[in-house]
Amino acid sequence: MMQYEPLKLRPCYKEYLWGGKRLKKEYGKSDAPEITAESWELAAHIDGISTIAEGNLKGKTLKDLGDIDRIGFWGRACRDGEFPLLVKLIDAAKDLSIQVHPSDDTANTGSGEQGKAEMWYIVDCEPQSVIYYGFSRKVAENEFLAKAKDGTICDVLNCVPVRKGDVFYILPGTIHAIGKGIVIAEIQQNSNTTFRVYDYQRRDTNGNLRPLHLERAAEVISYEPLVPSECKANAKAEFPGFMMTEMFSCKYFKAYKLDVKSEARLSCDPESFSHLLCVEGQGKIKTEIGEYTVEKGDSYFLPAAMGEYEIKGECRLLLSRALEEER
Repeated sequence: MMQYEPLKLRPCYKEYLWGGKRLKKEYGKSDAPEITAESWELAAHIDGISTIAEGNLKGKTLKDLGDIDRIGFWGRACRDGEFPLLVKLIDAAKDLSIQVHPSDDTANTGSGEQGKAEMWYIVDCEPQSVIYYGFSRKVAENEFLAKAKDGTICDVLNCVPVRKGDVFYILPGTIHAIGKGIVIAEIQQNSNTTFRVYDYQRRDTNGNLRPLHLERAAEVISYEPLVPSECKANAKAEFPGFMMTEMFSCKYFKAYKLDVKSEARLSCDPESFSHLLCVEGQGKIKTEIGEYTVEKGDSYFLPAAMGEYEIKGECRLLLSRALEEER
């Protein structure tokens, strides 16, 4: 009989030119490159795969778990299609490019594009840190293209100050960028489709300008102005020993913040796996099978069929789970 337990994940690392040293130094990524832009904590994508870090299933991928027992590991809502979510830690030591993602409807699936909706949780940030988030006024396509080419595109974007703990939802079609000095946890559709609009004339390690994707960006972007706003908690519940806050819910995922002061008693849902990402503090996950240490930067896959578990300690974790797409 299959025994389901918390599975610690080893991430896949990305060394983009805007990355920094914080993931390695502050978030327990001792095996990461010295300069690391992203750690793909929960990933089953052709561009990056996380693996089980220890135990009997060490080295297995999320896809392997689905092949072993899709309902037991992934959950009933994930029984069809590919693995639905991608969760990252992002260290923006420099500004990221101005970019946009397609929706499921605007993605050219025939060429491998996928829709990408994402949620940002500001794990930490320097004073005066900002993100770019949507147009500040209505912009015509020809004006967008001209400003992207001459480097004045930021003049028509909302520049939004951020604080630790802020949450933003980036709808497909919304032009956006993460500013320097921010560490973000990103929960998103399982997609790596990004159309780069402007990149500050930066060059890669070979001295080449990084490519832009203006034609596709112009086709998928929303030109309407956007009033940027932080996602407000949909629900907040306080229990003895912990507080649980629903940060955001859409048709692809639900995301919660768990503030554990002493202990939290929770249960997995047979509909979907859960993913835990520790962003502050430390503690232990306890089940009938055993006890598992969790520290800042650690990431755990909790099988849908795992049942009840406890978290003991003092820590903040982000919990995400998949939702069945509308059909």
